[in-house]
Amino acid sequence: MSVSVGSRTAVDDSLFSDYKPTCAFLFPGQGAQAVGMGQEAQNVPAAADLYKKANDILGFDLLDPAIYVTSLAAVEVLRARDGGQQIIDSVDVTCGLSLGEYTALAFAGAFSFEDGLKLVKLRGEAMQAAADAAKSAMVSIIGLDSEKVQLLCDAANEEVDEANKVQIANFLCPGNYAVSGGVQGVEAVEAKAKSFKARMTVRLAVAGAFHTSFMEPAVSRLETALAATEIRTPRIPVISNVDAEPHADPDTIKKILARQVTSPVQWETTLKTLLTKGLTKSYELGPGKVIAGIVKRVNKSADIENVGA
Repeated sequence: MSVSVGSRTAVDDSLFSDYKPTCAFLFPGQGAQAVGMGQEAQNVPAAADLYKKANDILGFDLLDPAIYVTSLAAVEVLRARDGGQQIIDSVDVTCGLSLGEYTALAFAGAFSFEDGLKLVKLRGEAMQAAADAAKSAMVSIIGLDSEKVQLLCDAANEEVDEANKVQIANFLCPGNYAVSGGVQGVEAVEAKAKSFKARMTVRLAVAGAFHTSFMEPAVSRLETALAATEIRTPRIPVISNVDAEPHADPDTIKKILARQVTSPVQWETTLKTLLTKGLTKSYELGPGKVIAGIVKRVNKSADIENVGA
């Protein structure tokens, strides 16, 4: 359903609210990159073509866009297989982790491959610039539930100034939550983790405190780029990282994507909601097997298959 607003037609944002998922495509985000990713894709003309297009547009190879391109190349690798098109046609919901949300939106037809590539490149540059402006970091906390991780953050925050505060940035799955914030705050979290009975902490190889207010300088650049991008209603529900809900209205999608860089990633809620709603099969498309591991942590009997490129 759509209603006319001035010269533009607004889409009812609740269009997908009663979605009943059966088969999902899940797309990875930063940190999934691997040496040699995309090699298999070179044997599939439609997949190899995506790399050529990306290099023509960017003029060089950049990591974040490489994950986006490799994930969409994996869709083409699957399409070229026997029965692959049937699988693609059966997908009735999609989502992606952090940067992967852009891949999911491109797969769902919300914007073109080229426009998504440009957005991902700009997002990466804007987040890098925000990271350069303040010393910040991210760390994975393994072996605690989200309430304990919050208490750990609270304890660390008592010892640092406002500029070094930390918060949960990625709600990934039970026992795996990423904390973002100022470097001193992250160091305090690492120092206290054992006393909170965490199994281990892993400093993440990212530029800075993604999905926190540290990324605020990136928002206006993203808003400007999104405003100039044609976004359409996705053909299937795309679950947002910000609120774990699908959105249909292009203007709402633009607002959500701008907010996504400063908002915690609600991946655990997204997966639990999909499984509760009846999801029976998932595919992880792109480099690495991070998402498959997370899905199994949420529900060890979940059926998920990895399709690399």
